[in-house]
Amino acid sequence: MSADVKIFTGRATKKLAEKIALSYGKNLGNSVVTEFSDGEFEPSFEETVRGKDVFIVQSTMPPAENLLELLLMIDAAKRASANSVVAVIPYFGLARQDRKSKPRVAIGAKLVANMLEVAGVSRIMTMDLHADQIQGFFEMPVDHLYASTIFIPYLQTIDTGNLIMAAPDAGGAKRANSYAKKLNLGLAMCHKQRKVANEIAEMTVIGDVKGKDVILVDDMVDTAGTLTKAADLFMEKGAKSVRAFCTHAVLSGPAYERIENSSIVELVVTDSIPLKKQSDKIKVLSVAPLYAEVMKSLIKHESISSHFII
Repeated sequence: MSADVKIFTGRATKKLAEKIALSYGKNLGNSVVTEFSDGEFEPSFEETVRGKDVFIVQSTMPPAENLLELLLMIDAAKRASANSVVAVIPYFGLARQDRKSKPRVAIGAKLVANMLEVAGVSRIMTMDLHADQIQGFFEMPVDHLYASTIFIPYLQTIDTGNLIMAAPDAGGAKRANSYAKKLNLGLAMCHKQRKVANEIAEMTVIGDVKGKDVILVDDMVDTAGTLTKAADLFMEKGAKSVRAFCTHAVLSGPAYERIENSSIVELVVTDSIPLKKQSDKIKVLSVAPLYAEVMKSLIKHESISSHFII
């Protein structure tokens, strides 16, 4: 591989970065973070990046320090005369804040895009944004990858000949429909109503799932309230089994307990966010080989369209 490529990582997704570097065929670059007694921190590169194409791997899930660390590393690379700086952000935090959902709120995703540009990033690589239009917030190339690239091959290994794709809510209908078309399967969905965030008031099923092995797909699983309630509802409607495929394992609050107590047979996620704890019901598929291949194609100025399944 090119000697002009260097791969670094923040502290949030170090294990994933190590896998990406291994798949790429490079050693992970040497960087350290100095912490001060008041909580302030300062990332630094412990090797030259002058004239290099620098990739910085860091998901930006909470706490906000993860985003700040990425911004500081981008700024440090630019000030150290890197040729280009690519931010590899497997999970793009604040993506749910892509519009004003009510008066007097911020558009957080746009603000993050502005900060990344000001920091000096040359390009963004991310996966399964909560809203596709976030790509338009950037005045630079955005490589928006899809977990379907690794989910679909796994789905084909468990194909019972009786599968049906499903969305846990109306917002995920487009994604589930894309899977259904690709795999030539039927489609079902749940319609939910909320009164407050993270709390479902009512949910109904649209479509016939009786006797079917249901495959729920979504971009993320947070508190798992929607996902588990949808799974239980599908089972009530006569489904044979329910599996869930979610790109980003946010898994906050009562998520793990809900998944363990639900009718979900298996929850398949990627390693875009490290799991807080292990569960027999949760299977992790790594996105490292995909990112490594896309990074190689970028350096070689080759097309990456073959890496997009959906």
